[in-house]
Amino acid sequence: MKGNFEFWTRKSNRSLWVIECIDPNCSWRLRASKIVPESTKFVIRKYVGVHSCSLLNRNANHRQATYVVIGEQVAPQYVGVEKGPGPKGIQTFARTELGAQISYYKAWRGRKHAHTLIRGSPEQSFHVLPSYFHMLEKLNPGTVTRIEVDGESRFKYLFLAFGVAIRGFRYMKKVVGIDGTFLKGQYRGVLLVATAQDDNGQCYPLAWGIVDSENEDAWSWFLTQLKEIIGDTDELALISDRAPSIKKVISTVFEKAHHGACAWHVAQNIKNKFKCADIMGSYWSAVNAYRCEDFTGYMIEISNRYPRVAEYLENEVGFEKWSRCHYPGLRYNITTMNMVESLNSMLVNARDFPYVALLDVIQEKMSKWWNDRRIVATAITTPLTPSRESELRPRFAQSNGRHTSQLNPITYHVKGGELEGVVDIFNKTCTCKEFDIDKLPCVHAVAAAHHAQVSVYSLVSPYYTKEYYLLAYGETIYPVGSQSQWDVPNEVNHTQSSGIGQDRPPNTPSGNGSR
Repeated sequence: MKGNFEFWTRKSNRSLWVIECIDPNCSWRLRASKIVPESTKFVIRKYVGVHSCSLLNRNANHRQATYVVIGEQVAPQYVGVEKGPGPKGIQTFARTELGAQISYYKAWRGRKHAHTLIRGSPEQSFHVLPSYFHMLEKLNPGTVTRIEVDGESRFKYLFLAFGVAIRGFRYMKKVVGIDGTFLKGQYRGVLLVATAQDDNGQCYPLAWGIVDSENEDAWSWFLTQLKEIIGDTDELALISDRAPSIKKVISTVFEKAHHGACAWHVAQNIKNKFKCADIMGSYWSAVNAYRCEDFTGYMIEISNRYPRVAEYLENEVGFEKWSRCHYPGLRYNITTMNMVESLNSMLVNARDFPYVALLDVIQEKMSKWWNDRRIVATAITTPLTPSRESELRPRFAQSNGRHTSQLNPITYHVKGGELEGVVDIFNKTCTCKEFDIDKLPCVHAVAAAHHAQVSVYSLVSPYYTKEYYLLAYGETIYPVGSQSQWDVPNEVNHTQSSGIGQDRPPNTPSGNGSR
């Protein structure tokens, strides 16, 4: 192929294969036949490897440079990576490595074929999904998987939660962000995720789902599975965007948990709906205000300039959904769903993979995160995680200039600075509200602890400690290995589903080119 010589098949059957140069006067030819009649292997019996034809017969648009051949040649470049070369990169590869000029469309089809060789086809993915889930559960004890099909055994939903994450959630703040992102493969679908946030601000994925579309039925099914693994208590906070399908279902499935809106999504809605980006400073100050008195001041600023925005925030969204000081539950310092958005961006290159290949990427990433973070946790030398230590230490210096007086065995009055505070070191509260909401001692609480000769670390939420951080990442997530090594019972192997109802027409490349 690299020499731009083309050949044609003179004879091909189950026992013989003969190819010759397209020039009938050329001596180049190859003849292969089976080793023995019952064998599946062929051996080359005759090969004349020198072309005696004219250079005029060379053709860069090689007839043997089919998309299948191109795909087979570039397939190794997709092993172990999420992206690999695009169609233009494959065109360059074909030209420099194979000596063939191919169209953008052929390069695109070659890329698609390479993906199938490495990651399997969507149909194969549906076929193997029950076995894949069986192996995940077998190798990762406590893992929860679910597959839902319709009356015709067509795939509807799947759910996956690794046992390691379920057990580790005991050591995480009970704040869970939920969101969905559209998939781009042949059968499309929507990837759903529920994730906590560790104390270094990193996502801690609890559960994954794939559903046919983002609607109330799909969210209800996913959240019902989620409820089974994380429970439903008034300590739990669920944060989402303001999509109606999520908002309605959360209150139905989780009766005790508190629902909050992502402050960033609310901000985007304000900018898009009211065209008032210049008010965002006051909005974010209102979001982050610990005391209702401060919040009211920022809302007056917003109302004076944009009355419709203030009305939207109060009546349509509700202060209790996005405001830190009005939130009825425990949200700590988490006001946005950045941890969910970061997950979606990390998977952007895998969103067109078949489902099992996508889940493999998720498993690989989570395995790496757990290992890397466990190493970090082991190396921590302070009682708290580095982010909390760096936040708490300046408060020690700030507390030195405060005057503290004891009001009763557990209550202290701290003066000095811009704001006074009355601290209850038993119930871990302060009138500044920072201690109450963040569960990390404010400057007043640090001063009170020093006066009471109490360790300030005893006032910190255990979710901020090195001990909890290490326990959250103390276990390992294991891969399933190659399919040839799987040990799957027959009843699981025979459980199969087909694609989602109606798949979309095969996607087409954005570039131009002949077939």
